Order: sequence, then structure tokens, then C-alpha cells
Amino acid sequence: MSQKNAQSAIEFVVLVGFVLFFFFITYSIVQENTADKQKERQSLIVKDAALAVQDEINLALQSSEGYYRSFKIPENVGNQEYNITIVEEMVYIRTQDGKNAMAFPVQNVTGQLVKGDNTIKKENGKIKLNS
Repeated sequence: MSQKNAQSAIEFVVLVGFVLFFFFITYSIVQENTADKQKERQSLIVKDAALAVQDEINLALQSSEGYYRSFKIPENVGNQEYNITIVEEMVYIRTQDGKNAMAFPVQNVTGQLVKGDNTIKKENGKIKLNS
């Protein structure tokens, strides 16, 4: 009788071990997918912020002389600090952790962007930011 109980106990331990192993693998896969989705979401948020600036500049380029508009640039993107600048006719955005960085072309722009309120205007065929 004790041999049967010992065998049952071993079978139970093996079964519990298999269930725990299966649970661990499933949990790891779910965690990895969640992390990938979070990275993708952050990348899209950064991209949207840069594209919004590019759109503002393109709108000013297509507008008539004397165009003037105010727009806002958020303080953070996706709960992260970031830098956004215009360098060599490119809107360049980069998160502080360096995990997300993108650049989009813009034309004929002078001035620099600031987080918060910005002004854009068209004078003499040139686009001026915050001047």
C-alpha cells in the first residue's frame, strides 16, 4: 500500500511541475508580447508628435503670405521626456532614453521649436518659428 501512495505522490509532483512549467512559459510569452506592444505604442506616439510639427510647417508653406498660427507641442510624449529640434531641414525628435528617434523633412524653416506654445508665420516666402 505504501508503494502505491509513493507512486501517486511522485505522479502528483510531476503533474504539478508540468503545470507550473506550462504556466511559466505562457506567462513569459504574454509578458514579451505586452512589452513589444508598449514599445510599438511609444514609437507611434513619438512619430505622431514629429509628424504634427511637420504638418504645421507644410501648412504654413502652402498658405498665403502673412500666415500666422499658434500651436502646442506637448511637454512629454507617452510619459517620457524628449527633445525636438529642427536641424538641417529636418524635424528631429528623440526620447531622453534614446530608444526612439525619428527625423522628417521640412523646407525653408528658420527658428526653433519649444515645448508648449509655438508660433509659426510666413514672411517673404520663408517659414519662421517663434520669432
